[in-house]
Amino acid sequence: MSAQSKQQQIENAFTYHEPKGDQQTRYVAIREKAKELALLIVDVTPASREQSVALTELETAVMWANAAIARNE
Repeated sequence: MSAQSKQQQIENAFTYHEPKGDQQTRYVAIREKAKELALLIVDVTPASREQSVALTELETAVMWANAAIARNE
């Protein structure tokens, strides 16, 4: 990756991306499905480090999915 390309990537990663079009609706849809899964995880697994990690990773997945929309459209 060229230095210029890396700089563009950094600019994109650290810039606020105001929602446009139907992006806000898609952010909400992603969060709602993740919330369903989070509640299922809490319901069917014992409170534990592993459960906490599963919930944290789910939060991370939501963040990256939303970033994919914000940064690439």
